[in-house]
Amino acid sequence: MRDAEAMDTNDDGQELTVGAVASLVGVSVRTLHHWDAMGLVRPSGRTWSGYRLYSAEDIARLHRVLVYRETGMPLARIAEVLDDPDADAGAHLTRQRALLMERIDHLHRMVRAVDTMMEKIMSNTNPTPSEQAAIWGTTWTPEYQAEVEKRWGGTEDWAEAERRRAAMTRQDWERARDDTEALEAALVAAKRGGVEPGSPQANDLARRHLDNLNTWFDVTTSKQVLIAGTIAEDPRWVAHYDALEPGLAAWLRDVIDASARAQGIDPQAATWQ
Repeated sequence: MRDAEAMDTNDDGQELTVGAVASLVGVSVRTLHHWDAMGLVRPSGRTWSGYRLYSAEDIARLHRVLVYRETGMPLARIAEVLDDPDADAGAHLTRQRALLMERIDHLHRMVRAVDTMMEKIMSNTNPTPSEQAAIWGTTWTPEYQAEVEKRWGGTEDWAEAERRRAAMTRQDWERARDDTEALEAALVAAKRGGVEPGSPQANDLARRHLDNLNTWFDVTTSKQVLIAGTIAEDPRWVAHYDALEPGLAAWLRDVIDASARAQGIDPQAATWQ
């Protein structure tokens, strides 16, 4: 049986109940209740029985929230932008549209990459390092792979990473790639949003970055610090991250260093252990 509030309608056709709005904009009734409670989008009317009614202006605000949220902007920041009388709504929407177009272009490239990888996997053909670099569009070249393997090829971490890669299914590869793309998008949004290293949000991102690294081998916070240092110093990794957002590689290192210090680890004394 449907929720009574979701079934309630307004006869004048000018306002919609929470159930109708949920169906219209593609979010759950629970989400609308949450946004109401936090003051993000509050329905401006009520039925005679006390149920929420959303006006055209309320629904327009909802659509703006959804656009901002899709680009990774935190809900609290969205509320600030929407409630700021001096905010330039047109400029904000133009910026968000540009960010969405960047993500769409990137996702299109990733779909083509996955399609190519699927073809190779289904034909039992293992892609060469150069093919992988071309498929995934990364800075990982055959020369770089040879360099890394020469340095780390005799370690247990390298052996563990090789074991995990060999055991990964197509779905595992897709999931790992999706997780990495989601993490990078969150990092970009946070830096653009002015998130400071050492803040709770930045520390959460550092933990997500550590979890992402642990996909391939066991990574401690000390190892993460050293990896972040390489990201911020190696021109190839700097090029990758800074193409997503200028200064992102150095900012990510600062985020991870600050998180490590909060855990009692001195980044300057970090060792591979």
